[in-house]
Amino acid sequence: MSRQPTEASWPDLRAVSWHLPLLWLAVGMAGVTLLAVVGLLVDPRTVTGAPLWAKPLKFAISILIYSLTLSWLLGLARRGRRLVWWAGTISAVFLVVEMVVIVGAAAVGVTSHFNVATPFHAALWSVMAISIVLVWAMALLVAVLLIRADLGDQARSLAIRAGALIAVVGMGLAFLMTGPTATQLDNFTGIAGAHTVGLPDGGPGLPLLGWSTVAGDLRIPHFVGMHALQIIPLAALLLEVLARRIPAVAGPRTRFRLLWVVIGLYLGVLALLTGQAVAGQSIVRPDPFVTVIAALLFGGAVVAAAAILWGASRDRDQDRDQSVRPRIADRSTPFA
Repeated sequence: MSRQPTEASWPDLRAVSWHLPLLWLAVGMAGVTLLAVVGLLVDPRTVTGAPLWAKPLKFAISILIYSLTLSWLLGLARRGRRLVWWAGTISAVFLVVEMVVIVGAAAVGVTSHFNVATPFHAALWSVMAISIVLVWAMALLVAVLLIRADLGDQARSLAIRAGALIAVVGMGLAFLMTGPTATQLDNFTGIAGAHTVGLPDGGPGLPLLGWSTVAGDLRIPHFVGMHALQIIPLAALLLEVLARRIPAVAGPRTRFRLLWVVIGLYLGVLALLTGQAVAGQSIVRPDPFVTVIAALLFGGAVVAAAAILWGASRDRDQDRDQSVRPRIADRSTPFA
């Protein structure tokens, strides 16, 4: 019988060495979130067709979640503590720089992203772009540090490392938005870059998120990829919770295999969303090809998960039979 990986508990939140600058950043983003909510309620202005304070609100919430997650993850890396601290601190500093530009632009009623209408706005956009690159580079460094770190449980380690690596890819997809479109090159109006593919920014979009409902939107794969940092570790945690109620999920090796299915599905969906956005297709209006690919992805994941659970149940039954047979033999009395 093969040896099963050992169980381990998630680190106690009180025992984790949280990265303090990132925690303070999370507190600051909570304040910006409240400010943006008030702005949405009292300020009727819009920019590129969206409420003026929607962008600061979205970024504040996203950075709040990211900084809390990163602060916790950095506490799990026991090696290279000085490098870990600097990676988190540099991330915190340049996320603040990015938010200062976003909130400042909202306060004066202009767009912060892709704005090169004047030398001043171009300089601000350059500062923001440099900040984004540095934050991305630190995320890549953190992913490398987590690959080298001893994270204990095999399934949990896979979830944390895969989540960090996919998040780096998702953050990198933002660079697809930074090039000027053909329309912008033909008729320059001070904007170089766009979220939307196929139509100008500012058309009909989903409530609050603003994702285009009539064209491709590169923010969608960027968002989905970036938040793998939270979603995949949460999937590992969910499997551990289910393991207490569902015997077939109880084995660490089974959870490890199921997480590979989750990761494969996540990567497939991310690739599909990226292709759909680049092709200029709205997420709410998928064509038959995208629909079929999505069905195959989710159907394949269900089949793979079912096969893993069936194999785990069969192995558990075989192990139980092997443990019962010796006891039956011990109780039997040989005839003379």
